[in-house]
Amino acid sequence: MRWDPTQYGRYADERGRPFLDLIARIGHPAPRRVVDLGCGPGNLTALLADRWPGAVVEGIDASPEMVTEAAARQGDRLSFRVEDVTHWAIPADADVVVSNALLQWVPGHRELLSRWAADLPRDGWLALQVPANFEAPSHVLMRELADSPKWSPHLAGTLRHGDAVATPDEYAALLLAAGLSADVWETTYLHVLSGEDPVLQWVRGTGLRPILAALDEEPAAEFSAEYAALLRSAYPATRHGTVFAFRRVFAVGHKP
Repeated sequence: MRWDPTQYGRYADERGRPFLDLIARIGHPAPRRVVDLGCGPGNLTALLADRWPGAVVEGIDASPEMVTEAAARQGDRLSFRVEDVTHWAIPADADVVVSNALLQWVPGHRELLSRWAADLPRDGWLALQVPANFEAPSHVLMRELADSPKWSPHLAGTLRHGDAVATPDEYAALLLAAGLSADVWETTYLHVLSGEDPVLQWVRGTGLRPILAALDEEPAAEFSAEYAALLRSAYPATRHGTVFAFRRVFAVGHKP
């Protein structure tokens, strides 16, 4: 599946807020190397270089389109490359590893996290954030429409949902089992979005991508129109904008 950096960046401020909340809980004063797994267009990775001016900062993403966009920010201490995180191993000097809104796309990521936690250097920090809104109307309606008699012959097995992310308790247990401290919490953000069909535009940049990739252009437009009508009912516009509730789970581990 191709990523569209422009579509993804339509709500950059709202998408960036959880990243800031996540890294605020990382306590390392002067890491040698900081790695951002799933760096996307690199705008948030650049904040890591600003926060730790003595660190080498790497952004890694499986999307060539995202890394091409991020490369414009590259500098002496900041670099980006295309790599599948399932094959990535922690360098010995990676004192801070951040994974922001990535692991929901990675089947079996619990095993990956266990490996990363075990390989983290002493005094290292591992921080992750995943969306946990798979039971929100946005995702329930998407699945129901995809499973309908009209669309299921084309979209069966396209979407993951219940197994995409773990519970906060599971992430805490995973970190603790690896000998890390566990700072785990969840937050529901109430984003007030503007524009026409803003919830559709939001999910077009992320969760709707597998469906759009599975359909040709005309049926993809037809599915989007039917889905947009359902979203307008579930998330009605007000004079202040459209309120979009979005739950996320955070976990930060520190190896003493």
